[in-house]
Parts: sequence; structure tokens; C-alpha cells
Amino acid sequence: MTDTTTAHTVEKIGGTSMSRTAELLDTVLIGDRTGDALYNRIFVVSAYAGMTDDLLEHKKTGEPGVYALFASAEGGWAWSDALSTVAARMQARNGEVFTDEGARLQADRFVRERIEGVRSCLIDLSRLCSFGHFQLQHHLLTVREMLASLGEAHSAFNTVLLLNMHGVNARLVDLTGWREGAQYELDECIRRAFADVDLRRELPIVTGYVQCEEVLMRTYDRGYSEVTLSRIAVVTDAQEAIIHKEFHLSSADPRIVGSDAVRVIGETNYDVADQLSNMGMEAIHPRAAKSLRQAGIPLRVKNAFEPTHAGTLIRSDLDARAPQVEIVTGLKGVFAFEFYDQDMVGVKGYDAEILEALTRHKVWIIAKTSNANTITHFLKGSMKAIRRVEADLSKRFPTAEISLRKVALVSAIGRDLRHPAILSQAILVLAEAGVAPLGVNDLIRKVDLQVIVEEADFETAIKVLHGGLIENWARSQPPQLHAVA
Repeated sequence: MTDTTTAHTVEKIGGTSMSRTAELLDTVLIGDRTGDALYNRIFVVSAYAGMTDDLLEHKKTGEPGVYALFASAEGGWAWSDALSTVAARMQARNGEVFTDEGARLQADRFVRERIEGVRSCLIDLSRLCSFGHFQLQHHLLTVREMLASLGEAHSAFNTVLLLNMHGVNARLVDLTGWREGAQYELDECIRRAFADVDLRRELPIVTGYVQCEEVLMRTYDRGYSEVTLSRIAVVTDAQEAIIHKEFHLSSADPRIVGSDAVRVIGETNYDVADQLSNMGMEAIHPRAAKSLRQAGIPLRVKNAFEPTHAGTLIRSDLDARAPQVEIVTGLKGVFAFEFYDQDMVGVKGYDAEILEALTRHKVWIIAKTSNANTITHFLKGSMKAIRRVEADLSKRFPTAEISLRKVALVSAIGRDLRHPAILSQAILVLAEAGVAPLGVNDLIRKVDLQVIVEEADFETAIKVLHGGLIENWARSQPPQLHAVA
């Protein structure tokens, strides 16, 4: 990378925001910037909203996309029709992005080249695997990578073309490995791609997916673009990493507590970001946060459509000015997996066996409690996978009683929750609202307070905890009550 005289940022735009192309030009990508102000920025872009669902499978419903159909033995050639549908969707998006016919035709040619290249590859792979010496399952992860990367390549190409049309010297940095003859480690891929980029005069638009030796989808599946952001920031020694979302990082979901009640979190630290990730409300993927934290690079989360707002600054050294809850969030559809065995007292090994089974079946552990003869894990995953865990443990421990029930987990999170009244206030407001907690986890580190409730009480619990611990916190505390040192 050519040396720069001005510190640069690395910025990521999510799929929902990418779909609002015209607004992005007026806010994040160009806005009121001119001349040198347009540069010293690197953008990592996601696929347009819904495109990765069509290419892989729907993230929420599980409806099969091209990958799921190709991977299914019963799918036949349905994957090829699905791929044609994706091509049509991409070209329809091109028609929305480009009013100039020449630019639209150029974008359509790019889509055809990539789509037909993938189609030919998958046909050849299908034929190869029709022979017994070649097994399809050995190649499926590579297929998933290749299909996922189509979405980012499409949105990145369009963004570069659009910026060029507006007089910006944008440059496509395609890290998807398309027709590349060699493979490198992730950081080396980035170094090679940016070797001749002059950030003072060029605006790099980078694909969110990187084809590299680490195989990002094996570890991160669809959370890879934030890892790309973090490693580019580290390798290029960025001043700051920025994630542009379609909303602010706020003190609660405004759809639950009301838009007038929530507050934008002005600053916090990576510890809070980790707790949010554990609740499925990712400010950033925890592995990506680790890279930034270790390199001392701050992260800013901004609303892409409010460019003048500073957003939320996340740094390792941002300690709380006073003990307080910063955000109330949670998860529905959590499984309380309770393992009870009277013979457990004083015997080692139960924890390890349970953890091994949960890991083997890829079940996400949110929280855990235990006493003399009971270990309860709060899990997020498919019922099918959890039932497999139950079957394995029942064979291993025939005297154990295993129960499973659906609950909701609500968490009050902050950099410092050491105020002695936070727990009592939480219990009080829940009781006043008629919510009886099934359990409470208040850990010694005092960065999160977890309350387990019935699913029917989920939104009520969030609303009253936000009211009691954030909105009305200052008014609810007597002046003589001080935090524990």
C-alpha cells in the first residue's frame, strides 16, 4: 500500500444499507465530501439484502437457496433454476441502481460472467462426483464459499461503477479469489491486494468475502465480512474501524420500548460488545472485535443515514463514568437444558461430558448455572440438535434426569454494574409488572445481569427493566446510595 500522509478509516456497510443505494451516495459514500475528503477511506461491502439468502439458504426460515439445493441429494437440477432466479434478481437490482443504460448493461455483463462461471463449475463438479472416487461432501464448503462471494462481488462492482459515474476515483478490490491461481493466508491476501493502492487518490471498494487459506466460512459462516473489516484495519494500520448500520446502537429495541424512550449509546467498550454478541445483538463479531482490541483500533458504529451523528465509539479503555446499565436486550426461543443427577455430588467429569456433546452438535451456549447435582445450560439452536445432545447424554448417564423447556433470556448490560441497587431495582420493577423470574444470574464481574423469564413475558421484561434501570434510574435512587468500590 502506498504511504499516506493522512490517517485512514476502514468502513463496512451492511446488506440492508447497501440496498438503499441512492441514500448511501448522499450520506456515507459521497455526501458533501469533495476533493481529498473523498479518500483515505476503505469500504468493505456486503451483498444486497436478501441476496445471500437466495444464494445459500434463508437465514431465519431456512428456505433453501442455491447452495442448499445443490447440497441436497434430492435436489436434482433445481439448484440451476435457483441460480437463474438469483441472476434475474441481480439484474433487476442493476436496473434500480443505474438509470444510465450503458452502465446497466455493463453491470449485467458482470453478473452473467460470474453466474455462468459458477454454473459451469457446479455442473462439472456434479459430473465428477457421479464417480465413486469423488465425494460431493468433500467439496461443499468450497461451493458455499464460491456462492456466497457472488453477492459481495456484485454489490462491490456496482458501487465502484456508480462512484466512477459520480466523479469519484473508486477501485474494486476483489478478494473473492475469482479465477485466482494461488491461495494465501488472509493477511497476505490483504497485503497483496493493497500493495499498489494509493489511499490518497483512490477509494477502494472491497468484497466482504476473502478466499484464503483459513477458509472464513468454516469458522464464521455468514459473519465473515466483519472479520474482513477487522483484518484490513489491522494490516493497513487504520486509525478507526467503522460499521454503518441502518440504525443506531441504542439502549433497547425501539420497537419494544418505543423510539422516544431509547437512547443512543455514545460510548462503550469491547467488553460490552462481547456481551451483546452473546445475546445475538452483534455490534461486531467477537473474533473481529478481538483483532481490533488487540491492535488498539477503536470501532465506531454509526447509522448510515444520519451522517452527522457521531454514533457509538467502542474502545478497550473506555471505563464507565459511573455504575449504570447501558443497554437492555435479550433472546427468545432459548432452551433451558437441565441435567440432574443425584450421583453428581463430589464427582468430576459431568461438566466436560455435557460440554463435549454440546460442542459436537454445534449448539450455542448462552449461559450456564449449576449447583450440587444440577447443571443447566441455556442454549440457542435447533430442537433437532439439542435432542441429539439429550440422546447422547442419556446413554452416557442412564441415571440422569434431563429436562428441556423454552424460555427467554433478558440481559441488562453495562461497563460497570457494581451499584448495589441495580439487582434490587430489577427485581422490584419485574414484580410490579407481574413478571416472576425463572432465574437470575448476577455475576461477580458485574458487566451483565441476566434474567430468565417465560417467553410470554419477554417484551414486558425488556420494557420494565429499561424503564427502571435506564430511563428512570437517576430518579429512582436516593442521593445517599453510593456504588460499591
